[in-house]
Amino acid sequence: MECTVQTSPPTLPWYREVSRTQWKSFFAAWIGYVLDGFDFVLITLVLTEISDDFGLSTVQAAGLVSGAFITRWLGGAVLGAIGDRYGRKLSMVLSIMLYSLGTFACGFAWDFHSLFAARLAIGMGMAGEYSASATYVMESWPARLRSRASGFLISGFSVGSVLAAQVYTWVVPSLGWRWMFYLGLIPIAVALWMRRALPEAGEWADAVADEESRPSPFRPLFVTRGRAVANTVLVVAATLSLFLIFVPGGDGLVPVLSVVAGLALAAFAVQLGGKRSRLLYVSMIVTLFFAFLYSWPIQALLPTYLKTELGYSTGQVTDVLYFAGFGTMAGCWAAGFLGDRIGARKAYALTLLASLAFVYPVFAVRDNLLLLGCLLFLLQATSFGISGLLPRYIGGHFPTTSRGAALGFTYNVGALGGAVAPVLGAHLASGMDLGQALAVLTFAGTVIVVLLIGFDVPARLNRLTDPDGPRDHLAAPAPAPAPAPSREPETADRAGSAVASAYG
Repeated sequence: MECTVQTSPPTLPWYREVSRTQWKSFFAAWIGYVLDGFDFVLITLVLTEISDDFGLSTVQAAGLVSGAFITRWLGGAVLGAIGDRYGRKLSMVLSIMLYSLGTFACGFAWDFHSLFAARLAIGMGMAGEYSASATYVMESWPARLRSRASGFLISGFSVGSVLAAQVYTWVVPSLGWRWMFYLGLIPIAVALWMRRALPEAGEWADAVADEESRPSPFRPLFVTRGRAVANTVLVVAATLSLFLIFVPGGDGLVPVLSVVAGLALAAFAVQLGGKRSRLLYVSMIVTLFFAFLYSWPIQALLPTYLKTELGYSTGQVTDVLYFAGFGTMAGCWAAGFLGDRIGARKAYALTLLASLAFVYPVFAVRDNLLLLGCLLFLLQATSFGISGLLPRYIGGHFPTTSRGAALGFTYNVGALGGAVAPVLGAHLASGMDLGQALAVLTFAGTVIVVLLIGFDVPARLNRLTDPDGPRDHLAAPAPAPAPAPSREPETADRAGSAVASAYG
């Protein structure tokens, strides 16, 4: 009697599950993110040179970092909505052109206000790039690898920051800070070349592309003429309030302006979310606000801290930034694997909790560059690097038809925490050392985010208004149950055997 041994088919390595076309799509989006990181980090590298040229105070200089955050909410929402309606590719190209032109314009700035205005354009483009690239890659890759897609993509920002630090050492000492911004034209050519023949994101193409009525995420804002007028006023009020908060003209009115901006943005969140998702939109924004508040004090003011308090030279600052950049990059890669293994939310919360062990030691080291670099590597890997899971975490809460606008709006309204962080850090530094101020903000913000994400607050609140909604819109669909085997043949065989026995 022959014995047949059944063997399961060999399991492919994960990278073989991603097709050639999907890898091409990923690298195109990743290159855009590298250039995005390069452009955005420039301002932190040349902040002291700009302050010397324009005679800026510490708070004004920090305001230039914050400037890009003021228009992010609008850019993220508008360019995200374009991605929902017309495709992720178009949104990516428009975004990168906008932030590249804004960076180029920074090189021609003649004072604080002209530079601030160019930073507004950078903010809008950067916001659109985040939502368009993130949705494009995740909707193109296999469902079970989407945390990896998210983490790998966000690592491009760190590569861009490391590249910017290296270019800074080559360009600024010999040519001056303006030439760093003139390089902003390069991303336009690279992005258009990389994205000229990309396919559209598969999930968007399947769910939306062939629909006769394309989604319009802003439709709730304009259902009546009265609402359209009211929301136009809210856009102006929010943008103007945010602008005045971060320029000297708003001195003395910051509390009032903050309330006006907050109420206007909350009104948009409630309307865009509708009856079912309004709590999700608001709670997601709050979570992301604190995520930026813990991570951006170091991102924005670390070079200033190293130059002013520790007295590091340009070369030493560059060396430290290498440690930070590579730490963030390694953290993004690790986050992708860990997120696919135990889930994005759990991976995010546990890794952030581990990062608390490194916050205060980083700012206790003063004269040992190698030790400072190693500690900063570990802090950035577990703190800023784990934010590589944010696109996967946020995107899973929203359906494909509105994911671009929802992710773009909630993430970039929450990103105002990044605008508040450097200014708040500068204010705290007036009463304590800058290093101590950065440590306090980072530690407190991290604890709050661990609680919000660890206890799944946005999803829990969403279930109050949408109890039957999917838990994760980006998860792989559950396999259909196997049909129960039919028992008719077995019954017939038994009947035949009984008849044979009776006549045997």
